[in-house]
Amino acid sequence: MKPKLEDVAKLAGVSKTTASRVLNNRGYLSEKTLKKVHDAMEQLNYQPNAAARQLFKQKTGLIGLIFPTVSNPFFGELVDYLEYELYQRQFKVIIGNSLQDISKETDYLNQLLAGQVDGLIVGTHNQGIAEYKYSHLPVVAIDRVMNSDIPIVESDNYNGGVLATERLIKSGVKQIIHTNGPVDLETPANRRRLAYEKVMQDHGLPHNTFTVDFRLSYNEKKEQYNKLFDLYPNVEAIFASNDVDAKIIMTIAEERGKKIPDNLLVVGYDGTELMRNIVPELTTVIQPIEEMAKTAVDVLIKRISGVQTEPEYILPVTLWDGRTGIK
Repeated sequence: MKPKLEDVAKLAGVSKTTASRVLNNRGYLSEKTLKKVHDAMEQLNYQPNAAARQLFKQKTGLIGLIFPTVSNPFFGELVDYLEYELYQRQFKVIIGNSLQDISKETDYLNQLLAGQVDGLIVGTHNQGIAEYKYSHLPVVAIDRVMNSDIPIVESDNYNGGVLATERLIKSGVKQIIHTNGPVDLETPANRRRLAYEKVMQDHGLPHNTFTVDFRLSYNEKKEQYNKLFDLYPNVEAIFASNDVDAKIIMTIAEERGKKIPDNLLVVGYDGTELMRNIVPELTTVIQPIEEMAKTAVDVLIKRISGVQTEPEYILPVTLWDGRTGIK
């Protein structure tokens, strides 16, 4: 029969209340009492009821993670680092793939709130979900604007846009297209577009942004990027919004007989370890994904503890200078 706390208290010669205080590390207790209770627990092989302890402490030890899809290399690597950082701090995670579906994200959010998680880290594209505004749960966003009360952790998107555009211009090309998501999506990633436009203007060059919805399937994106080449037949370089799209663009270019980098230059964005291993030749802006995860966890723990945090945390980016971005 599984031993109970009463059995521990009886063997240790203390009250059940005292044994509970030892178990939950509450209040002053003598070393003698602590030793007697811990010895009794070991002798009986007593395993504390985790749910009861969480209820007593009013904490679950769980953190919810809601992201579009972990099949994307950026989000997959980010979630991997987040899980590691949270585990090091004795938290476990519940992961929800929102797939850009507002109803699914709202459902996940309600389930997580019902499960009484201690906090949320969110990186979805959906906005205006009332539950985020009216839940009193600590929330941190990564590269997404949720509402004014939720702090954002992000890479330096503006400088990333500058690095990518300047790298292409340095190669002597003039017809440079930037691909980006919908402009009505409020995200710090839009600063890449602003930087691209500013740099192009400063060099007296025309700027054109080609919009592609992040939620499209692989085949749908291929169809869209084929339209890009039809629309801009003289394009000399493309600054893609992410590395996966950059690879799709490279594939289409080669299918159309364009050699990279001879006939077309390509720069991506994200610089995940996976993509750098699979497509090491791709010039890309590297987001500090591990540092972003650490910062998000640090900020969330501050929020859980009631510590004041900044509204925005911007981390530096670097350029992976592969051969696709230079002639």
